[in-house]
Amino acid sequence: MTTQAPTAIQIRDAWDAVADGFDRHVTPYTLEIGEHIVSRLDLRPGLRLLDVGAGSGALSIPAARAGADVLAIDIAPTMVERLEARAEADGLTTLRANVGDGTSLDLDSDSFDVAMSLNAVSLFPDLTGGLIEMVRVTREGGQVVVATFGPIPKVEFVGFFLGALRTVAPSQLPPPDEALPPFRLSEPETFRRALEGVGLKETTVDVVNWETTFESVDHFLDVIMPSNPIAGQLTAHLTAEQWDQVRQVLDGMLRERSGGQAGAVLRSQVNIGRGTV
Repeated sequence: MTTQAPTAIQIRDAWDAVADGFDRHVTPYTLEIGEHIVSRLDLRPGLRLLDVGAGSGALSIPAARAGADVLAIDIAPTMVERLEARAEADGLTTLRANVGDGTSLDLDSDSFDVAMSLNAVSLFPDLTGGLIEMVRVTREGGQVVVATFGPIPKVEFVGFFLGALRTVAPSQLPPPDEALPPFRLSEPETFRRALEGVGLKETTVDVVNWETTFESVDHFLDVIMPSNPIAGQLTAHLTAEQWDQVRQVLDGMLRERSGGQAGAVLRSQVNIGRGTV
């Protein structure tokens, strides 16, 4: 299934459409992995940090809590509004958020100590261009940190969702051997080579495991549907009957995992890549 790469306007509109649900249902989870990533860095007051594709603050919020001077960039205006609201509620005065395109940053070169991205640059149609921009705006000796999901079989909430869709409506899905955008850096060695390919040195890719508790099939869908516009695209043509079948399959999968309970704990592999400019 070959599709034309979306335009920047289409990407903006797609993420804007899910921003409310993303902030409400997804960010409370991604803040956990964001805090873990930030804890691995030597952040301190005055350190200049850029968060590319910031969403509503999974990396920016914990980085600002650590004292860094944070600029968060996201292409979706509603995401930026939600991030600003979170920062204001948290009393974070060192966090600024702007609307911007991560593949063409309106920022000076060598202006940040750290550039970071969590499940964002890895989604860009121009992945290499996004990485190059992160390198460009980071000073010599600074760090570029990119986190993304591991392979689908090791990201269980995605595997459950796609498995249910494949059971009910296999024609809605791309072929199994066609990589979805969020998983282009799922293999650590491929990830490391991508970092080296944009000139980063001392590159590493660490693998961590992240557990997510879903209380029910309704909760599962509340989280996964706004987590990425792809979810809506894959389900756009489901009939009401097919949706009911998807829910039944998911409910059965969750109950099988939890020994009959309505909810379950699902595990995800997250790859954290780092390199020095």
